[in-house]
Amino acid sequence: MNQENSTAQILVIEDEPDIQELLEYNLKRAGYTVLLASDGQSGLSLAQKHIPDLILLDLMLPEIDGFSICKTLREQAKTRHIPVIIITAKSEESDTIHGLDLGADDYVVKPFKTQELLARIKAHLRRYELYRSAATKPSSFNQENYNFGPLTLDRQKHIIFLNKQPLILTLSEFKLLAALITSPGQVFSRLELISHIADKNVHLVERNIDVHILAIRKKLGEHAHIIQTIRGVGYKCNDLAF
Repeated sequence: MNQENSTAQILVIEDEPDIQELLEYNLKRAGYTVLLASDGQSGLSLAQKHIPDLILLDLMLPEIDGFSICKTLREQAKTRHIPVIIITAKSEESDTIHGLDLGADDYVVKPFKTQELLARIKAHLRRYELYRSAATKPSSFNQENYNFGPLTLDRQKHIIFLNKQPLILTLSEFKLLAALITSPGQVFSRLELISHIADKNVHLVERNIDVHILAIRKKLGEHAHIIQTIRGVGYKCNDLAF
């Protein structure tokens, strides 16, 4: 396997020794620096101290469960932007939705395929790096950008700006918001929106769309009204918002 040349630091919060060892081995082989925690409290402390580039988070943990850790990370300014991938044996739809609702960026069910997990990690790290780069190097906002009210879609950088400040969005959130703002007034059903973010390796249900939209609205803050709910159908970008 070709090693990925990366200096990214990944925190693994996992209490099962075999899985922790498997993750550590494959992450280091891929070129990542790895931090390990076997319980929720030490994992949260490591996240707050080191501010890793990405966190792999189990849900069933001693002391503090993964849901509580994710909630705390998203409430604190210095950790709220860290990509979090939940890795768990809990595969119920309600657990998936709850994890996403608390701000997790992705959800992988055990047993997982190592190469698929590494691909997801790479994708999330790429988006996180784009966000950090955009935060320090503002977009030129040229003619190729798409503007809607306070939002600017920079197609080249694959980033959406709110009042010229980059929004940190998961890939699914980015795709959803981009689809809505570039078709103002068009009503999308939840199934149509699923098609915009579909991944052959991930099973999505209509409720997942509601969770993603809720997360996007939180990030839009006072501009949350840009996304309008159409009862019994789905969502649209409110073309009368401005």
